[in-house]
Amino acid sequence: MLQLRLEECKPKGWTMAHTNDLELIANQGWDERILVCRNGALVDTFIVVTARYVVLVDTLINAATARAMLGYARPYLVDHRQLLVINTHADYDHAWGNQIFVAPHGEQPAPIVATRLCAQQLQSADTIAALQERQAQEPAIFGDVVLTPPTLLFDDRFLIDGGDLTLVLFATPGHTPDHISIYIPEIATLLAADGAEWPFPMARTVHGLSAMRQSLTQMAALHLQTVLYCHAPVTMGPDLLQQNIAYFDALEAHCRASLAAGVSADPPADVDVAALINFPFAQAVPAGAYAAFLDEHHRTDWHPQQIRMMLAYLAQKIYSA
Repeated sequence: MLQLRLEECKPKGWTMAHTNDLELIANQGWDERILVCRNGALVDTFIVVTARYVVLVDTLINAATARAMLGYARPYLVDHRQLLVINTHADYDHAWGNQIFVAPHGEQPAPIVATRLCAQQLQSADTIAALQERQAQEPAIFGDVVLTPPTLLFDDRFLIDGGDLTLVLFATPGHTPDHISIYIPEIATLLAADGAEWPFPMARTVHGLSAMRQSLTQMAALHLQTVLYCHAPVTMGPDLLQQNIAYFDALEAHCRASLAAGVSADPPADVDVAALINFPFAQAVPAGAYAAFLDEHHRTDWHPQQIRMMLAYLAQKIYSA
């Protein structure tokens, strides 16, 4: 099975300038009980204020950023509200600030809700190795990170009754096996996390590609007025789900046609697979997004990686049919 490590999801020479800065994004039309926190150009996280709880959705990259997020949440910890924390998945920009919330050494102990798979991933050899690499590269950012698994675990679905708002946590695997999204039915709002992204999310395994498309369909089937993402402009809304679905549908169509024409399901590494299947990146993403995406993220290899996975996935289906 084709599988990509996190660091292999970037072109050679690509680096992310991490920061401990966290800013609160001005509300642009979503329910006022949701706050959006932005950590530089890396990721958005969320605070949901309910009648009973103040819920932090993800803990960012380290104790400093988690502490800053808690600072934005602290004014709402009144009227007997309790603090809750959610990890949408175990990636470093979503769960490496957990340590400040877990007793006995945590500064602000609170339950951390996540999947069992998330807990396992945070304690895995791959994650430990990733932390050690980042600590060597950026000690000022990652030097004091202590990998800390969530404390309240579930498998497929978990419900938080906040009194006025209900948070429905449900599995949306694909981007990672442990990934969840959060639906708030009272305000028709979805916190998609990394289950959908701009201009499209990236699967890391062939199996994950199929699972991610199913998760996108599941999310798009909800009756949504507002969708907020961890890696997309806050103004994208529910339309981005449909754009993501359309991208993978078009990718499948091009790959199917190419396989039928005799293209190899495993092209050599030096082959331009976008040209091979006649589906260049500029055609794959919405008009106007191509240059902006490259300028902001420099991720020129995302599209070719998804092409290679789709070719492998379709070939597996053909061979097993």
